[in-house]
Parts: sequence; C-alpha cells; structure tokens
Amino acid sequence: MGAKRKRYTPAYRRDAAHLVIDTGRPIAHVAKEIGVGEALLGRWVAIERAKMDDPPSALDTDERAELERLRREVAELLEVSRSGYYAWLARRDGPAGPRAVRRAQLSEKVLAAHTA
Repeated sequence: MGAKRKRYTPAYRRDAAHLVIDTGRPIAHVAKEIGVGEALLGRWVAIERAKMDDPPSALDTDERAELERLRREVAELLEVSRSGYYAWLARRDGPAGPRAVRRAQLSEKVLAAHTA
C-alpha cells in the first residue's frame, strides 16, 4: 500500500502562509524550510491573501444556498452543464477570436463595396 499523505491543521497552514506574506520571503525558501511542497504552500498563501482582501460577504448562508440552487435550476432548464454555461459566458463576454475579427472586417469591406 502507498504511504499516507500528511495532513496539516488549518492553524499550521495559516501560519505557514503568513511566513511568506508577513516576511516577504519567497515561497520556495519557506517551503524548503518547513518541508512542504512549493505548490502546496503557494495555494495556502493564495487562500490567505484572498481572505485578507475579501470583504465580508453581502449574502448570508441561506441566501448563498438559494443562489446556488437557482443557478443549478437555470442550468437544468437550459439543459446545459454548469461548466458549459460558464464556458459560454466567458466566450460571450471575452475578446473576439481571430475568425470573428476577420469576418467583421470582411463584412465592412463587402458593405462598403455595395454602397459605393
């Protein structure tokens, strides 16, 4: 059987992350010093920084649960997965791809040629 993975307490994770945040030392140095992986410590640091920057949520627990339920219901009614919906949303709101840009340029040229 494989070796058991180490488990770290939330307090240990928080303290390790603050070694990086408070001292400004590189993640690689602190990770080597305390004996954890750089990627793992990097995740802990990112979580702690997000907690520091994150204002208190305007939604309480019940409201957040209701919002999540409604999002699932919308995805079900649209017959798409949640990940598919968010991928579509990113494409819709994101920058136009090269094909869309080229098509818009050609449409302008065709319109200009026919109105001239």
